[in-house]
Amino acid sequence: MEDALHDLLKSVDTPTVCNAIEVAQGKRGFNAFTRGTLLASDPDGVMVGYARTARIRALAQPTEAPEVIKARRMAYYKYMSEGDRPSVCVVQDLDVPNAIGAYWGEVNTNIHRAFGLSGTLTDGVMRDLGDLAEGYPVVAGSIGPSHGFVHVVDYDQPVRIRGLDIQPGDLVHADRHGAVVVPVDVTPKLANAIASLMRSEKTVFDAVKGKRISFEDFEIAWTAFEAART
Repeated sequence: MEDALHDLLKSVDTPTVCNAIEVAQGKRGFNAFTRGTLLASDPDGVMVGYARTARIRALAQPTEAPEVIKARRMAYYKYMSEGDRPSVCVVQDLDVPNAIGAYWGEVNTNIHRAFGLSGTLTDGVMRDLGDLAEGYPVVAGSIGPSHGFVHVVDYDQPVRIRGLDIQPGDLVHADRHGAVVVPVDVTPKLANAIASLMRSEKTVFDAVKGKRISFEDFEIAWTAFEAART
């Protein structure tokens, strides 16, 4: 990803990216986004990057030998430390909807930030609010106090986060609204699509923000807006 596109995507929210994808595709109906409400460790945090994926469990003690679990954990960390950058850590909790194991806290956020990851998207649990790594946003399914029996089941495999299927290497944009996967064929068109979207929305904002207008004035502005959007 070019630096200019990365910086642009970091500067906008996930709803803007969803809308811009539709502009780039020239149609409504894009649906590669999360469903329901997720929780954000940082309301201003935005993560952009290629997915590094894993799956975890925590409800029950693992049945595999401890040395197997330890070896997989270290292989997971090695995997997360590698790969294209920018990247986003995407972890599915297989215990959902009964997830209890907070894999994301002060320790793991600092480790993953040190690996150069841009943030974590998970349907699982986070904790240590107020002590998470600075500049490392976490968008999670819930908040809880304990790590339970949390352990890595596998990594570098397809995952599903709140209805969103994510493949390793997918371009992910996430913030307090949720997450979206940017289609590969849209990426070259995204900067122009965002600029076009901003121009069309400005038509309405210029007409209504801080003003008292008539319906006739609104109708003129809305007609121009609809002519410019998908």
